[in-house]
Amino acid sequence: MTSAGTQPNPITPKPARIAGFVVLMHPSIRHQLQRHAERLAELDFLLAQPDVMADMAQFLALSREHTEVAAVAGRWARWQQREQDLAAARELLRDADMAEMAHEEVAACEAELAELEAELQRLLLPKDPDDARNAFLEIRAGTGGDESALFAGDLARLYTRYAQGRGWRVEVMSESPAELGGYKELVLRIAGDGAYGTLRFESGGHRVQRVPVTETQGRIHTSAATVAVMPEPDEHEAITLNPADLRIDTFRASGAGGQHINKTDSAVRVVHLPTGMVAECQDGRSQHANKAKALQVLQARLQDKERGERAAREAATRKGLVGSGDRSDRIRTYNFPQGRLTDHRINLTLYKLDRVMEGDLQDVVDALRTAHEAELMAELEAAA
Repeated sequence: MTSAGTQPNPITPKPARIAGFVVLMHPSIRHQLQRHAERLAELDFLLAQPDVMADMAQFLALSREHTEVAAVAGRWARWQQREQDLAAARELLRDADMAEMAHEEVAACEAELAELEAELQRLLLPKDPDDARNAFLEIRAGTGGDESALFAGDLARLYTRYAQGRGWRVEVMSESPAELGGYKELVLRIAGDGAYGTLRFESGGHRVQRVPVTETQGRIHTSAATVAVMPEPDEHEAITLNPADLRIDTFRASGAGGQHINKTDSAVRVVHLPTGMVAECQDGRSQHANKAKALQVLQARLQDKERGERAAREAATRKGLVGSGDRSDRIRTYNFPQGRLTDHRINLTLYKLDRVMEGDLQDVVDALRTAHEAELMAELEAAA
Protein backbone atom coordinates (compact mmCIF):
# COMPACT_ATOMS: atom_id res chain seq x y z
CA MET A 1 0.00 0.00 0.00
CA THR A 2 1.35 3.40 -0.88
CA SER A 3 -0.08 6.86 -0.52
CA ALA A 4 1.13 10.37 0.14
CA GLY A 5 3.00 10.46 3.41
CA THR A 6 2.94 6.68 3.73
CA GLN A 7 5.84 4.26 3.88
CA PRO A 8 5.09 1.32 1.56
CA ASN A 9 4.32 -1.96 3.26
CA PRO A 10 7.54 -3.93 2.79
CA ILE A 11 5.93 -7.36 2.80
CA THR A 12 3.15 -7.09 0.23
CA PRO A 13 3.29 -10.42 -1.64
CA LYS A 14 4.14 -10.44 -5.34
CA PRO A 15 3.16 -13.23 -7.75
CA ALA A 16 5.98 -15.49 -8.77
CA ARG A 17 7.24 -15.22 -12.35
CA ILE A 18 9.80 -17.21 -14.34
CA ALA A 19 11.45 -15.85 -17.51
CA GLY A 20 8.60 -13.38 -18.04
CA PHE A 21 5.86 -16.00 -17.80
CA VAL A 22 3.43 -16.42 -14.92
CA VAL A 23 4.12 -19.58 -12.91
CA LEU A 24 1.37 -22.14 -13.52
CA MET A 25 -1.19 -22.27 -10.74
CA HIS A 26 -0.72 -25.22 -8.39
CA PRO A 27 -3.20 -28.08 -9.07
CA SER A 28 -4.41 -28.02 -5.45
CA ILE A 29 -5.32 -24.34 -5.79
CA ARG A 30 -7.09 -25.03 -9.07
CA HIS A 31 -9.10 -27.74 -7.32
CA GLN A 32 -10.12 -25.38 -4.52
CA LEU A 33 -11.18 -22.73 -7.02
CA GLN A 34 -13.20 -25.19 -9.08
CA ARG A 35 -14.93 -26.30 -5.88
CA HIS A 36 -15.99 -22.69 -5.31
CA ALA A 37 -17.60 -22.60 -8.76
CA GLU A 38 -19.48 -25.81 -7.96
CA ARG A 39 -20.51 -24.52 -4.54
CA LEU A 40 -21.88 -21.33 -6.12
CA ALA A 41 -24.28 -23.41 -8.21
CA GLU A 42 -25.34 -25.30 -5.07
CA LEU A 43 -25.98 -22.05 -3.20
CA ASP A 44 -27.99 -20.62 -6.10
CA PHE A 45 -30.22 -23.70 -5.87
CA LEU A 46 -30.56 -23.64 -2.08
CA LEU A 47 -31.40 -19.93 -1.88
CA ALA A 48 -34.30 -20.49 -4.27
CA GLN A 49 -35.90 -23.15 -2.05
CA PRO A 50 -39.05 -22.09 -0.15
CA ASP A 51 -38.01 -23.78 3.12
CA VAL A 52 -34.67 -21.93 3.11
CA MET A 53 -36.34 -18.61 2.31
CA ALA A 54 -38.74 -19.16 5.21
CA ASP A 55 -35.88 -19.71 7.70
CA MET A 56 -34.36 -16.23 8.04
CA ALA A 57 -31.29 -17.38 10.02
CA GLN A 58 -30.42 -20.05 7.45
CA PHE A 59 -31.20 -17.72 4.55
CA LEU A 60 -28.88 -15.00 5.90
CA ALA A 61 -26.08 -17.50 6.58
CA LEU A 62 -26.31 -18.92 3.06
CA SER A 63 -26.54 -15.41 1.58
CA ARG A 64 -23.31 -14.40 3.32
CA GLU A 65 -21.62 -17.56 2.04
CA HIS A 66 -22.98 -16.85 -1.45
CA THR A 67 -21.40 -13.39 -1.43
CA GLU A 68 -18.00 -14.79 -0.46
CA VAL A 69 -18.13 -17.75 -2.85
CA ALA A 70 -19.36 -15.59 -5.75
CA ALA A 71 -16.39 -13.25 -5.33
CA VAL A 72 -13.97 -16.18 -5.67
CA ALA A 73 -15.87 -17.90 -8.47
CA GLY A 74 -16.09 -14.68 -10.47
CA ARG A 75 -12.36 -14.01 -10.30
CA TRP A 76 -11.65 -17.69 -11.07
CA ALA A 77 -13.80 -17.50 -14.21
CA ARG A 78 -11.89 -14.40 -15.30
CA TRP A 79 -8.55 -16.15 -14.64
CA GLN A 80 -9.60 -19.11 -16.80
CA GLN A 81 -10.67 -16.79 -19.61
CA ARG A 82 -7.37 -14.89 -19.56
CA GLU A 83 -5.46 -18.19 -19.45
CA GLN A 84 -7.19 -19.16 -22.69
CA ASP A 85 -6.46 -15.71 -24.15
CA LEU A 86 -2.78 -16.14 -23.26
CA ALA A 87 -2.60 -19.53 -25.00
CA ALA A 88 -4.21 -18.06 -28.12
CA ALA A 89 -1.83 -15.08 -28.13
CA ARG A 90 1.19 -17.36 -27.87
CA GLU A 91 -0.06 -19.28 -30.90
CA LEU A 92 -0.21 -16.02 -32.85
CA LEU A 93 3.48 -15.38 -32.10
CA ARG A 94 4.27 -17.89 -34.86
CA ASP A 95 2.61 -15.61 -37.41
CA ALA A 96 5.10 -12.90 -38.45
CA ASP A 97 2.31 -10.53 -39.47
CA MET A 98 0.60 -10.86 -36.06
CA ALA A 99 3.70 -11.12 -33.86
CA GLU A 100 3.78 -7.51 -32.68
CA MET A 101 0.12 -7.50 -31.65
CA ALA A 102 0.53 -10.96 -30.11
CA HIS A 103 3.45 -9.78 -27.96
CA GLU A 104 1.29 -6.97 -26.60
CA GLU A 105 -1.55 -9.37 -25.85
CA VAL A 106 0.81 -11.85 -24.15
CA ALA A 107 2.16 -9.08 -21.90
CA ALA A 108 -1.36 -7.87 -21.05
CA CYS A 109 -2.57 -11.41 -20.26
CA GLU A 110 0.45 -12.20 -18.11
CA ALA A 111 0.06 -8.98 -16.12
CA GLU A 112 -3.64 -9.58 -15.46
CA LEU A 113 -3.11 -13.26 -14.66
CA ALA A 114 -0.46 -12.33 -12.09
CA GLU A 115 -2.84 -9.86 -10.45
CA LEU A 116 -5.72 -12.34 -10.53
CA GLU A 117 -3.60 -15.13 -9.06
CA ALA A 118 -2.47 -12.94 -6.17
CA GLU A 119 -6.08 -11.85 -5.58
CA LEU A 120 -7.37 -15.44 -5.69
CA GLN A 121 -4.72 -16.60 -3.24
CA ARG A 122 -5.82 -13.88 -0.82
CA LEU A 123 -9.45 -14.86 -1.24
CA LEU A 124 -8.58 -18.49 -0.41
CA LEU A 125 -6.78 -17.61 2.82
CA PRO A 126 -8.39 -19.13 5.94
CA LYS A 127 -10.82 -16.75 7.60
CA ASP A 128 -11.47 -16.29 11.29
CA PRO A 129 -15.14 -17.26 11.81
CA ASP A 130 -15.44 -14.38 14.28
CA ASP A 131 -14.45 -11.74 11.71
CA ALA A 132 -18.06 -11.11 10.64
CA ARG A 133 -19.26 -10.50 14.20
CA ASN A 134 -20.03 -7.31 16.07
CA ALA A 135 -17.27 -6.14 18.40
CA PHE A 136 -16.79 -4.99 21.95
CA LEU A 137 -14.08 -2.32 22.04
CA GLU A 138 -12.57 -1.60 25.45
CA ILE A 139 -10.35 1.43 26.08
CA ARG A 140 -8.45 1.97 29.32
CA ALA A 141 -6.27 4.87 30.38
CA GLY A 142 -2.72 3.78 31.16
CA THR A 143 0.41 5.59 32.29
CA GLY A 144 0.19 9.35 32.22
CA GLY A 145 -2.53 10.26 34.70
CA ASP A 146 -5.06 12.84 33.47
CA GLU A 147 -3.43 13.03 30.04
CA SER A 148 -3.86 9.27 29.47
CA ALA A 149 -7.57 9.60 30.31
CA LEU A 150 -7.89 12.45 27.81
CA PHE A 151 -6.11 10.32 25.21
CA ALA A 152 -8.51 7.46 25.95
CA GLY A 153 -11.32 9.89 25.18
CA ASP A 154 -9.62 10.85 21.91
CA LEU A 155 -9.37 7.18 20.93
CA ALA A 156 -13.04 6.70 21.76
CA ARG A 157 -13.91 9.59 19.45
CA LEU A 158 -11.63 8.19 16.71
CA TYR A 159 -13.25 4.74 16.76
CA THR A 160 -16.77 6.12 17.11
CA ARG A 161 -16.35 8.37 14.07
CA TYR A 162 -14.73 5.60 12.05
CA ALA A 163 -17.56 3.20 12.90
CA GLN A 164 -20.26 5.75 12.12
CA GLY A 165 -18.57 6.52 8.81
CA ARG A 166 -19.02 2.85 7.88
CA GLY A 167 -22.66 2.90 8.90
CA TRP A 168 -22.11 0.85 12.08
CA ARG A 169 -23.99 1.45 15.33
CA VAL A 170 -22.03 2.42 18.43
CA GLU A 171 -23.44 1.75 21.90
CA VAL A 172 -21.85 2.57 25.26
CA MET A 173 -21.84 -0.55 27.44
CA SER A 174 -20.03 0.95 30.41
CA GLU A 175 -17.97 4.04 31.13
CA SER A 176 -15.87 5.50 33.91
CA PRO A 177 -15.32 9.21 33.11
CA ALA A 178 -12.20 10.99 34.40
CA GLU A 179 -12.35 14.25 36.35
CA LEU A 180 -10.68 16.43 33.70
CA GLY A 181 -12.35 14.72 30.75
CA GLY A 182 -11.84 11.52 28.83
CA TYR A 183 -12.19 8.11 30.41
CA LYS A 184 -10.53 5.88 32.93
CA GLU A 185 -12.30 3.02 31.17
CA LEU A 186 -14.88 2.75 28.40
CA VAL A 187 -16.52 -0.25 26.73
CA LEU A 188 -18.28 0.24 23.39
CA ARG A 189 -20.38 -2.22 21.43
CA ILE A 190 -19.85 -1.71 17.69
CA ALA A 191 -22.57 -3.39 15.64
CA GLY A 192 -22.00 -3.87 11.93
CA ASP A 193 -21.05 -6.54 9.44
CA GLY A 194 -17.36 -7.34 9.84
CA ALA A 195 -16.81 -4.96 12.77
CA TYR A 196 -14.57 -7.38 14.67
CA GLY A 197 -12.58 -8.47 11.62
CA THR A 198 -11.98 -4.83 10.69
CA LEU A 199 -10.94 -3.62 14.14
CA ARG A 200 -9.26 -6.72 15.58
CA PHE A 201 -5.72 -5.43 15.02
CA GLU A 202 -6.39 -2.32 17.12
CA SER A 203 -5.82 -4.39 20.28
CA GLY A 204 -2.70 -3.41 22.17
CA GLY A 205 -0.89 -0.45 23.70
CA HIS A 206 -1.35 2.99 22.10
CA ARG A 207 1.19 5.69 22.99
CA VAL A 208 0.68 9.44 22.58
CA GLN A 209 3.35 12.15 22.48
CA ARG A 210 2.08 15.73 22.84
CA VAL A 211 1.95 18.78 25.09
CA PRO A 212 -0.82 18.10 27.64
CA VAL A 213 -3.41 20.78 28.35
CA THR A 214 -2.18 20.72 31.96
CA GLU A 215 1.44 21.46 30.94
CA THR A 216 2.41 25.10 31.61
CA GLN A 217 5.95 25.02 30.15
CA GLY A 218 5.12 23.53 26.76
CA ARG A 219 6.98 20.26 27.32
CA ILE A 220 6.04 17.15 25.36
CA HIS A 221 4.81 14.30 27.52
CA THR A 222 4.35 10.63 26.70
CA SER A 223 1.33 8.75 27.99
CA ALA A 224 -0.58 5.66 26.95
CA ALA A 225 -3.89 3.88 26.75
CA THR A 226 -4.73 0.29 25.98
CA VAL A 227 -7.33 -1.07 23.59
CA ALA A 228 -8.89 -4.52 23.54
CA VAL A 229 -11.20 -5.60 20.70
CA MET A 230 -13.32 -8.68 21.32
CA PRO A 231 -15.91 -10.41 19.13
CA GLU A 232 -19.44 -10.35 20.47
CA PRO A 233 -20.20 -13.96 21.44
CA ASP A 234 -22.77 -15.87 19.45
CA GLU A 235 -25.65 -16.63 21.79
CA HIS A 236 -25.56 -20.27 20.64
CA GLU A 237 -21.80 -20.59 21.17
CA ALA A 238 -21.26 -18.31 24.17
CA ILE A 239 -19.55 -19.69 27.25
CA THR A 240 -22.10 -21.01 29.71
CA LEU A 241 -21.76 -19.07 32.93
CA ASN A 242 -22.40 -21.01 36.11
CA PRO A 243 -24.50 -18.82 38.44
CA ALA A 244 -22.47 -20.19 41.36
CA ASP A 245 -19.35 -18.63 39.79
CA LEU A 246 -20.89 -15.16 39.67
CA ARG A 247 -21.29 -12.39 42.22
CA ILE A 248 -23.77 -9.77 41.07
CA ASP A 249 -23.82 -6.40 42.81
CA THR A 250 -26.16 -3.50 42.20
CA PHE A 251 -25.35 0.12 42.94
CA ARG A 252 -26.47 3.62 42.13
CA ALA A 253 -25.18 4.91 38.80
CA SER A 254 -22.71 7.78 38.98
CA GLY A 255 -22.34 10.77 36.71
CA ALA A 256 -24.85 12.18 34.26
CA GLY A 257 -27.51 9.72 33.33
CA GLY A 258 -30.84 11.27 34.08
CA GLN A 259 -32.74 11.58 37.32
CA HIS A 260 -34.33 8.16 36.93
CA ILE A 261 -30.96 6.42 36.93
CA ASN A 262 -29.58 8.38 39.83
CA LYS A 263 -32.59 7.63 42.05
CA THR A 264 -32.38 3.83 41.76
CA ASP A 265 -29.76 1.11 42.18
CA SER A 266 -29.94 0.27 38.46
CA ALA A 267 -26.21 -0.16 37.81
CA VAL A 268 -24.92 -3.73 37.81
CA ARG A 269 -21.47 -5.17 38.45
CA VAL A 270 -20.78 -8.86 37.71
CA VAL A 271 -17.72 -10.59 39.12
CA HIS A 272 -16.58 -13.93 37.71
CA LEU A 273 -15.17 -15.51 40.85
CA PRO A 274 -12.88 -18.18 39.27
CA THR A 275 -10.96 -15.60 37.20
CA GLY A 276 -11.64 -12.37 39.07
CA MET A 277 -12.88 -10.73 35.87
CA VAL A 278 -15.31 -7.87 36.37
CA ALA A 279 -17.87 -6.34 34.02
CA GLU A 280 -20.32 -3.61 34.86
CA CYS A 281 -22.96 -1.55 33.15
CA GLN A 282 -24.81 1.54 34.29
CA ASP A 283 -25.82 3.05 30.97
CA GLY A 284 -29.30 1.54 30.71
CA ARG A 285 -32.40 2.63 32.58
CA SER A 286 -33.26 -0.77 34.03
CA GLN A 287 -31.33 -3.10 36.25
CA HIS A 288 -32.37 -6.03 34.05
CA ALA A 289 -30.98 -4.41 30.89
CA ASN A 290 -27.73 -3.47 32.62
CA LYS A 291 -27.30 -7.01 33.94
CA ALA A 292 -27.77 -8.45 30.44
CA LYS A 293 -25.20 -6.06 28.99
CA ALA A 294 -22.69 -6.75 31.76
CA LEU A 295 -23.03 -10.51 31.21
CA GLN A 296 -22.46 -9.99 27.47
CA VAL A 297 -19.23 -8.12 28.13
CA LEU A 298 -18.11 -10.71 30.69
CA GLN A 299 -18.68 -13.53 28.21
CA ALA A 300 -16.71 -11.65 25.57
CA ARG A 301 -13.82 -11.12 27.99
CA LEU A 302 -13.77 -14.78 28.96
CA GLN A 303 -13.74 -15.85 25.32
CA ASP A 304 -11.02 -13.28 24.61
CA LYS A 305 -8.99 -14.79 27.46
CA GLU A 306 -9.32 -18.22 25.83
CA ARG A 307 -8.28 -16.78 22.46
CA GLY A 308 -5.29 -15.12 24.10
CA GLU A 309 -4.20 -18.40 25.68
CA ARG A 310 -4.46 -20.16 22.32
CA ALA A 311 -2.49 -17.37 20.66
CA ALA A 312 0.19 -17.64 23.35
CA ARG A 313 0.55 -21.35 22.69
CA GLU A 314 0.85 -20.72 18.95
CA ALA A 315 3.33 -17.92 19.55
CA ALA A 316 5.64 -20.41 21.24
CA THR A 317 6.42 -21.67 17.74
CA ARG A 318 5.56 -18.62 15.65
CA LYS A 319 5.47 -14.91 16.45
CA GLY A 320 2.84 -13.11 14.37
CA LEU A 321 3.90 -9.93 12.61
CA VAL A 322 0.82 -8.00 13.68
CA GLY A 323 1.23 -9.11 17.28
CA SER A 324 -0.81 -11.11 19.70
CA GLY A 325 -3.25 -8.33 20.55
CA ASP A 326 -2.09 -8.40 24.13
CA ARG A 327 -2.42 -5.12 26.04
CA SER A 328 1.29 -5.14 26.79
CA ASP A 329 2.17 -4.96 23.09
CA ARG A 330 3.00 -1.36 22.17
CA ILE A 331 1.54 -1.26 18.72
CA ARG A 332 1.28 2.41 17.77
CA THR A 333 2.55 5.92 18.50
CA TYR A 334 0.58 9.13 17.91
CA ASN A 335 3.07 12.01 17.71
CA PHE A 336 1.11 15.27 17.68
CA PRO A 337 4.01 17.76 17.27
CA GLN A 338 5.03 15.96 14.05
CA GLY A 339 1.48 15.12 12.95
CA ARG A 340 2.68 11.52 12.68
CA LEU A 341 1.13 8.13 13.33
CA THR A 342 3.46 5.12 13.38
CA ASP A 343 2.32 1.50 13.60
CA HIS A 344 5.39 -0.33 14.88
CA ARG A 345 4.25 -3.81 13.81
CA ILE A 346 4.43 -3.12 10.08
CA ASN A 347 6.69 -0.05 9.93
CA LEU A 348 3.82 2.09 8.67
CA THR A 349 4.09 5.88 9.07
CA LEU A 350 1.38 8.36 8.11
CA TYR A 351 1.72 12.13 8.30
CA LYS A 352 -2.01 12.78 8.57
CA LEU A 353 -2.60 12.43 12.29
CA ASP A 354 -5.23 15.18 12.41
CA ARG A 355 -7.38 13.28 9.90
CA VAL A 356 -6.82 9.95 11.63
CA MET A 357 -7.99 11.38 14.96
CA GLU A 358 -11.20 12.46 13.20
CA GLY A 359 -11.88 8.86 12.21
CA ASP A 360 -9.95 8.53 8.92
CA LEU A 361 -8.47 5.16 9.90
CA GLN A 362 -8.96 3.21 6.66
CA ASP A 363 -5.34 3.44 5.45
CA VAL A 364 -4.18 1.88 8.72
CA VAL A 365 -6.86 -0.83 8.62
CA ASP A 366 -5.99 -1.73 5.02
CA ALA A 367 -2.23 -1.88 5.71
CA LEU A 368 -2.73 -4.16 8.72
CA ARG A 369 -5.04 -6.46 6.76
CA THR A 370 -2.51 -6.66 3.90
CA ALA A 371 0.28 -7.52 6.34
CA HIS A 372 -1.86 -10.20 7.98
CA GLU A 373 -2.75 -11.74 4.61
CA ALA A 374 0.92 -11.77 3.58
CA GLU A 375 1.77 -13.52 6.83
CA LEU A 376 -0.89 -16.18 6.24
CA MET A 377 0.30 -16.60 2.65
CA ALA A 378 3.87 -17.17 3.81
CA GLU A 379 2.68 -19.80 6.29
CA LEU A 380 0.72 -21.65 3.62
CA GLU A 381 3.67 -21.59 1.22
CA ALA A 382 5.99 -22.85 3.96
CA ALA A 383 3.61 -25.71 4.74
CA ALA A 384 3.18 -26.68 1.07
